Amino acid sequence: MTLTYDHMLGGQLRLTQRKAGYRAGLDAALLAAACDAGAGARALEIGCGVGGALLAAAHRRPSARFTGIERDGDAVNLALANIDANALHDRVTARVGDVSKPFSRLGEAPFDAVFANPPFFDDSGALRGPADAKRGAWIADDGWPVWASYMLKAVRDGGTITLIHRADRLADILAALTPKSGSFQILPIHPFADASAKRVLVRAVKTGKSPLVLLPPLVLHDRDGGKHTPTVEGILRGEAALVWTA
Repeated sequence: MTLTYDHMLGGQLRLTQRKAGYRAGLDAALLAAACDAGAGARALEIGCGVGGALLAAAHRRPSARFTGIERDGDAVNLALANIDANALHDRVTARVGDVSKPFSRLGEAPFDAVFANPPFFDDSGALRGPADAKRGAWIADDGWPVWASYMLKAVRDGGTITLIHRADRLADILAALTPKSGSFQILPIHPFADASAKRVLVRAVKTGKSPLVLLPPLVLHDRDGGKHTPTVEGILRGEAALVWTA
């Protein structure tokens, strides 16, 4: 297993990850910036991998406690090493867990906040097969509804669910979460201001009743050659967060 030694949040976090396979990137950074765990809250990331979003969210929310679960034991070991390397072991942990198993097996009370970057595809026939090292991050073997069900079980009434996903899956996301959650806020993520959204960040409240809110879009890149817009650059450096409405 070849490893790389990288940084997040403008060098504020160190991250050891596998050179091959899924690697924490922009989606993880945006998810971490969108996690709104308050002071004293308990937050759970489902499918935490080596801890990219988990660590970034914890760094941003120093008064909350974080747990990550991941079915890949090798990734969990790297996540634990990353937690120690960033001196966050007093309020962050990672453990083996699988959305295909009942949440009750974790032996934890429901969390105040749950967040995830679920696999984007349910059917390996829908795209050219990913490399074996990336398959677990790209293909949801049990389907998105299983992830949604686990998130709903893992969060308390009144707690928040936050996820990043493909924009064209928005209807599926809402359908799976709607029976037991509401107060949806949708943040479309556009690669350019004049291009269609490719990603969405979705925040829901379990048992929430407020009307759905479609927020102004987040634009990633300028057409004039800039790598990222100033807003996104601030998020990547840890200088800005994504703020949901009240």
